[in-house]
Amino acid sequence: MRIIGGKYKGRRIIPPANLKVRPTTDFAKEGLFNVLANKIDFESITVLDLFSGAGGISYEFVSRGVAQAHLVEKNYNNFSAIKKVIKDLELPNIKPIHIDVAAYLKTCNTKYDVVFADPPFDLNWIDELPDLVFNADILKAGGLFILEHSGNKNFSNSPFFEEMRRYGEVRFSFFQTSIRLNA
Repeated sequence: MRIIGGKYKGRRIIPPANLKVRPTTDFAKEGLFNVLANKIDFESITVLDLFSGAGGISYEFVSRGVAQAHLVEKNYNNFSAIKKVIKDLELPNIKPIHIDVAAYLKTCNTKYDVVFADPPFDLNWIDELPDLVFNADILKAGGLFILEHSGNKNFSNSPFFEEMRRYGEVRFSFFQTSIRLNA
């Protein structure tokens, strides 16, 4: 796994072999961050990374200068690996949170500009995730929710759905509240 853009571009992160993760491919990350570069000002936002796995997406956000990133990961081995990378790269504006995503959404009292979720593709409640995020009221006005998922899912019926992008086998569905971040 490597960071593909920003301050830490080119830094390789070697997650321990025992991690249960499906890292987002470089191809998909590059496509995602090209889209985001036209939607947001990285240096002025706060990010929440749900199901953060090895933390790759958050490292990309932090490398691009986000003000604050919170990573939610319930697997302790993954959480420990994230903490090690944060220490090794000396990332003061990134905070890992060891908790189940559903529990965090019920108790979170922080509002974010961007919420990114990369759940296991076979998560039995993945279809409910957009509603859970918006009902948790964790997005600031104009906030953006991005859901990484497989090609057999379609979220276009959500009232907050904006668009879907495909990068190989990976899909990113974008959801947004009514006010744009770059309005």
